[in-house]
Amino acid sequence: MSLTAKIDSELKQSMLQRDHDKTSTLRMLKSAVKYAAIEKGGADFVPGDAEVVAVVRKEIKKRQDSIESYTKANRNDLADKEKKELAFLETYLPASLSPAEVEKIVADAIAAVGATTKSQMGAVMKAAQTIAAGRVDGKTLSSLVQKHLK
Repeated sequence: MSLTAKIDSELKQSMLQRDHDKTSTLRMLKSAVKYAAIEKGGADFVPGDAEVVAVVRKEIKKRQDSIESYTKANRNDLADKEKKELAFLETYLPASLSPAEVEKIVADAIAAVGATTKSQMGAVMKAAQTIAAGRVDGKTLSSLVQKHLK
């Protein structure tokens, strides 16, 4: 079952169960996926799982930023709501890689590109993200690439 079909199915189920929080999160996610699909290929474009995972990562990043902002503003009620949404959105991500696997991906990407300096970081990041295929966030990859390049 594709991620888009899974989102649709879970949306129907949450509506029947009258789970307001889950329903609103799924509606937001479905809308974000549809907007991304329209941007990529028009109204009739059907996004694949890779595109859906990219949208989920983007929405997770938004939630993380909101949690940080709400916490600084002492709005714990809003931060808690965002944390619930974040936890639910994370269920749509593929299994994360172990730190050792991420280190190997970065090392392989550096070797493939032949990078030796930080000025080549963009090429290494592109290669590493291709190898990782959405199973690790960009922030983690970036910090490891910076650590390995001088």
